[in-house]
Amino acid sequence: MVYLIGLWESVRDFIATGGDVLYAVAAALFLMWVLMIERYWYLTSVFPKMKKQIIQDWNARADTKSWYAHRIREAWISEASDQLNARMLIIRTLVAMCPLIGLLGTVTGMISVFETMATQGTSNARLMAGGISMATIPTMAGMVAALSGLFISTRLEAKVKIAREKLVDSLPYH
Repeated sequence: MVYLIGLWESVRDFIATGGDVLYAVAAALFLMWVLMIERYWYLTSVFPKMKKQIIQDWNARADTKSWYAHRIREAWISEASDQLNARMLIIRTLVAMCPLIGLLGTVTGMISVFETMATQGTSNARLMAGGISMATIPTMAGMVAALSGLFISTRLEAKVKIAREKLVDSLPYH
């Protein structure tokens, strides 16, 4: 419990040093990871059952050669593909947004530095340092958040592509 309190205080101090923009980075990071975990769960738990049902339905059909049967097959593949790709665009968008939110922190931090310079002059380095850290920490946080999501989202996209291709291969034309 003491460890968690210390961890929370460290996070709070980090956010205080980096400015309020870090809350937006944290929110984007949290949503991105929730969606990526959900997609991973879908790919490993839900989709295999769906795939099995589609294959059973296809193999149970008496007609798998006609034009109509091929349209049904394509529709099932399309529906499965839509389910596989659900929320992947949101994940990619959040990965792209994280550095931009961090850059917003850079701009607000630099505005703070310029306000300090305008009111206190350039001789007070200590006051300017607070604004400079507010300018650099959100950029770093946004980039770290994006990098953490980039690797996993790329991996998820590859798994989605492979799962779709395996489904297509499992529904042969007879």
